[in-house]
Amino acid sequence: MKRLLFLNALLLIAFYSCKKDNITHSGDFERSFYKWQVFKSTSGDNYSYQVITGSWTGYSTETTITVRQGKVTERSFLSKGYIDTSRVLTVINEWKEKENQLATHMEGAAPLTLDQIYAQAKSDWLLKRDNATTYFETENNGMISSCGYVPNGCADDCFIGIYIKYIKEL
Repeated sequence: MKRLLFLNALLLIAFYSCKKDNITHSGDFERSFYKWQVFKSTSGDNYSYQVITGSWTGYSTETTITVRQGKVTERSFLSKGYIDTSRVLTVINEWKEKENQLATHMEGAAPLTLDQIYAQAKSDWLLKRDNATTYFETENNGMISSCGYVPNGCADDCFIGIYIKYIKEL
């Protein structure tokens, strides 16, 4: 009888362990998350990363986040675009926030750590959706570079997620 209960318990554990993920790109995500954990450890959780956006209109942004000992300490922002018919790309706005000023500007990527980015990727951007195409890329030495989704049928500037241009140790 004990043996039968033991086998049933093993079967239940195996069944729940093999439960399908509710995220797309789960294997790639897990490998990337591992690379992030190694980087976080070797860098002492001191790094910067840059989030970029771009539009078909030519408008683009760069938000650089600095993290020291696992805490966001600085955020800077730059936006560029075409302001007239000359087709000359022009700086539209630029600012820098220190630790005591974080999130005082509405523009730019949120002041998040990469731990928070990976958590949002898993809980939102990579969720399986029937009405969207999901993307996940790891061009930053195996760490996240693009993560998000585009709703089906959307034509322009529809990406919901994040593009990370670089991740650097401080």
